[in-house]
Amino acid sequence: MREVAPATVAARTAPLVSTLLLALLPLSFATPGRAKVTLVGVLFFYGLYLLIADRTARAIYRGARPITWLCWAAVLFAAANILGHGLHWNEFDLPSHILLFLGITAVFTRPLRMAWFWRGLSMTAAVLGLVCIYQHYFQGAERASGIDGGDWGVIELAMFMLVLSLSSVVQLLRPQLALTERVFHALCAALGMFGALLTQSRGPLLACVPVFALVIGCSIYRTRQWRAPLVVLAGAVLVASGAVLLMRGEIVARFDAIGHEVRTYSSNDTQGAVRERLEMWRVATRAFVEHPVTGVGIDQFGKYTQSQVKLGLASDSIAKYEHPHSEYLEAAVAGGVPGLILLLLLFGMPLVLFARRVFDRDDAVAISAMIGLLTVLMYVLCGLTDNVFYRSMPHSLFFFLVLGMTVQISRLRATGA
Repeated sequence: MREVAPATVAARTAPLVSTLLLALLPLSFATPGRAKVTLVGVLFFYGLYLLIADRTARAIYRGARPITWLCWAAVLFAAANILGHGLHWNEFDLPSHILLFLGITAVFTRPLRMAWFWRGLSMTAAVLGLVCIYQHYFQGAERASGIDGGDWGVIELAMFMLVLSLSSVVQLLRPQLALTERVFHALCAALGMFGALLTQSRGPLLACVPVFALVIGCSIYRTRQWRAPLVVLAGAVLVASGAVLLMRGEIVARFDAIGHEVRTYSSNDTQGAVRERLEMWRVATRAFVEHPVTGVGIDQFGKYTQSQVKLGLASDSIAKYEHPHSEYLEAAVAGGVPGLILLLLLFGMPLVLFARRVFDRDDAVAISAMIGLLTVLMYVLCGLTDNVFYRSMPHSLFFFLVLGMTVQISRLRATGA
């Protein structure tokens, strides 16, 4: 019997194992428990090992330095903000997670079984979609909240699921994939999108429409094929229509309420999700005008609002909120003009990088760029009406996919494989 050298076995199994661990990460972001700490730790230290011991990995990683340097700038800015305002270091919790993903995404410098990675993203969308279906139809929840949610987290859950569902759509539009593979991604996309609809989160659902249209349009332009994209578009309309009918018009009623609340908003009438947002945005704008250079500090909007309520300058209906429900206003309030510029760079630089590669001749590069682009665009649009970085789940997904796809593109361009 022929013996296989241990080094050969390791060389064959390492890419698959690394890929499967990376593919499990998004699901771990959306679940509670400490078991995921082991998963994160293994990938982080393996990434560090590659950066220390592998010259090729370091060279590939350097190819992503505009984005990695920007992430370092975000971490350092958060630390400076905390020191400057004399805040407690627990405010550094989320910014410190960026350091984890700077290490974890170094694993993308190695050749991976990307088909399994894409399957992992799709499967996560399907699992979360099934959880939402169970919560709504079997547990009677008015708004599905996912595994690690609650009413306060449904908006972020919807955005999270839609990003992964759109990733599935990108895969099922690839004509070179086998039919069974495309059907798998189609089912995952349908479950993920249906689950997102059950959250009844208006912002992410509205943001998904132009991003979905972009994915369809880019597929038509790249492949010069119309049939599959139009079938996918029809399928998405069918899923959305089915959700509306099954929910007895609850989603439509929530969208209809937007215009009414905007028209009737005043300082004497701030009740309702939309009116409360308008009131928070008014108070956040005042905070920014009062502190344009340094801001009021990370996660200090809630305290500022409460002080305004006591002075009679804000409605007590928003005293319970810790964030202004706009990522742009959050950045401006927390860090002033520098904080807002940093956020715009965090969105703008990856957006430009990925947009330049979505029509690359190398299909692997184009697909990675498309995933990165749709991720950034969803966060850009959702950030208009909600905070997208104040919880670990959406915060982790953004930096994992943006950094991961950036390093992946760098590897593909450096090695051609």
